[in-house]
Amino acid sequence: MARARAWLGGFRLALGGSADPLTDYRAALRGYERVDEPHERARAQWFLASNMYGVGDARPSLDLLHEALATFRAYGDRWGTAAALGSLAFHAKFGGDFDALRRDGTRSLELFTDLGDQWGRLQAMVPLETVAEIFGDYPEAERLYRQGLRIAEELELWPQVTFQLAGLGRIALLTRDYARARDFHERARLLAVGQSDAFGEQYAEIGLGLGARRAGDLDAAETHLRNVLALHRKMGYEPGLPALILAELGFVAELRGDARQADDLQAEGLAAAGATGDPRAIALAMEGLAGAKALAGDAAHAARLLGAATAARLSVGVPLPEGERDDVDRIAAAARKALGAAAFDAEFARGTQRGIGEAGNP
Repeated sequence: MARARAWLGGFRLALGGSADPLTDYRAALRGYERVDEPHERARAQWFLASNMYGVGDARPSLDLLHEALATFRAYGDRWGTAAALGSLAFHAKFGGDFDALRRDGTRSLELFTDLGDQWGRLQAMVPLETVAEIFGDYPEAERLYRQGLRIAEELELWPQVTFQLAGLGRIALLTRDYARARDFHERARLLAVGQSDAFGEQYAEIGLGLGARRAGDLDAAETHLRNVLALHRKMGYEPGLPALILAELGFVAELRGDARQADDLQAEGLAAAGATGDPRAIALAMEGLAGAKALAGDAAHAARLLGAATAARLSVGVPLPEGERDDVDRIAAAARKALGAAAFDAEFARGTQRGIGEAGNP
């Protein structure tokens, strides 16, 4: 009974049917309170924690994973150890700890490969795909996504097929092949709809919104992005995800020439990004706010924000990769034209010195 309750709770979280995940996971583990089965409890802890990514406070999920990992190691359970490390790599991704992501993700992949577990290999590859994408190694990211797609299709794991298709769409988007990006994301969305996979559908729709905005279809971009934002707020996701959507909506407003709406959206996005503590999320928000300031005629503030964003990215060793530079280059060009090269460089340097604190300065 304890096992059934725990796994049912995990499946509810996986399917996106929980509005109160913390209550759900506590209820799911209640059956183990009077049962002395630490190894079985660890499996339940891992399963629940692995389905709580990005929902609510990350600390309870991390606590479950560390507790489970200690038990797996004590019992010599290599599969459980690999699974817990893979889940910790996902958390490192959300927290922007790329050293931990590489360390835990690589060790998880090694263990699952030694065990001959294709499902486990697929799970461990996902954060490694993300690292390759974030650092601009698009050939490696595409290789991993294609390998992951093959494994997911062989195992008929349709939510993972959806994710890998969307991942290929992201790489096409970052290499500016917008038609191919739209095709991959739409294939992912249709598969997710057919499987009643709410998370997969929304992940694919984010990609459709990103691609539409970059391809210049601002109306389609806004529709996709507002659909996703509404679900994020309903489900109580961590602030980092709405921060991305708000930044994208702010870019849509800026590209339409609506400086006031752009400023409002980017300021809201900056507040959401600040709540994450992730310098990369904050940097994106500052870049978006720079675009709004430049449009409103405050090129000096725009230049300082761009400098602060650059400093924030470098603080975690992740400079903006080539595939994500279009907005920053566009905004920088507008501010440089307004100020002149020397004044722009001086304001940019002031921003790098002030760092994240520049966001609140006029």
